Amino acid sequence: MIVENGPGPARPERYGWGPSGRRLAEQGRWDELLERFRLARALGDPLSGPLGHLVAYGAPAALAARLFDPDGGPGAPATAADHDAGPLWEVLATRHPRSVLDALPLPPAIRRLAAHTRALLGEDPGDDTPDETGVPYRLQPWEEGGWERDTRVREYLPGGGARRALHLAPPTREGLAVLELPNPGARLTGLTATEALAALAGWTTAVCVRGRAADAAAQLAGGPEVTGGRLPFAALYPALVHLASARPDRGTAQGRLAVWRLLTAMDGATAPARPRAEALVARLHCLAWTEPADDLRHLHLALEDPATGLAWALSGTTPDPV
Repeated sequence: MIVENGPGPARPERYGWGPSGRRLAEQGRWDELLERFRLARALGDPLSGPLGHLVAYGAPAALAARLFDPDGGPGAPATAADHDAGPLWEVLATRHPRSVLDALPLPPAIRRLAAHTRALLGEDPGDDTPDETGVPYRLQPWEEGGWERDTRVREYLPGGGARRALHLAPPTREGLAVLELPNPGARLTGLTATEALAALAGWTTAVCVRGRAADAAAQLAGGPEVTGGRLPFAALYPALVHLASARPDRGTAQGRLAVWRLLTAMDGATAPARPRAEALVARLHCLAWTEPADDLRHLHLALEDPATGLAWALSGTTPDPV
């Protein structure tokens, strides 16, 4: 399913947003658009997002990078959180290869997110050097199989707005069957992994138990019987990344990094490491189920680590569009 975040309702003609802003973009008058973005950004006006989108999408890479340049004055440079239909840094990263982005004077945090975005888009980073936190820039095999490259990152539109694939867990109802769940037992509290799981989104609930995936699912399922099935973690991975990056101020790279933090916490490690993550993913037992109230956006899954005897569940349903 593809959902679209359009430019939204009509906006006032301020700082050149609206027909005149788009006309400046069509005429390639990027310096003027950049100055209008900086003025709006410095004044805290939300119209800076749409103006920044025009620059990040259409301007030459060197000029678009100046969106994040501190030389613009107090309050003027964009941060990782500036967005319209999606983060401005992600718009920029979808428009240029990594070789071009690496040559730009971008802040380190923006450069890192842009590099991870290029990996999600299928670009080969050239080597296996991870980022400063230990997350590899090259996608691992278990990260690639559950979704197509053109569905991973928002497809941005030149005048504003974006299209994005909607990834759910379970990803399909095919192959699901009626499962009988055990009686809910006691929950474990205070675990870092549970906090990392809960932090993926504000509309889901996360729990941890000592037991199996079905024991964790029983904590959040709507009844003792559910329609569900067992899936490899790779099939659920896109939904977790999507969940963690669904807000317009979050990019898919941030979603990927959030899932790596989750895996690191589940493994009890202090920093992400590719071999440990690969081993954890290989041994995880995963269960996904559906609920009668499921609407446009839903997610129901349980993750069991047989090595520790711990299992986590994450569940939520909301009719709000992504």
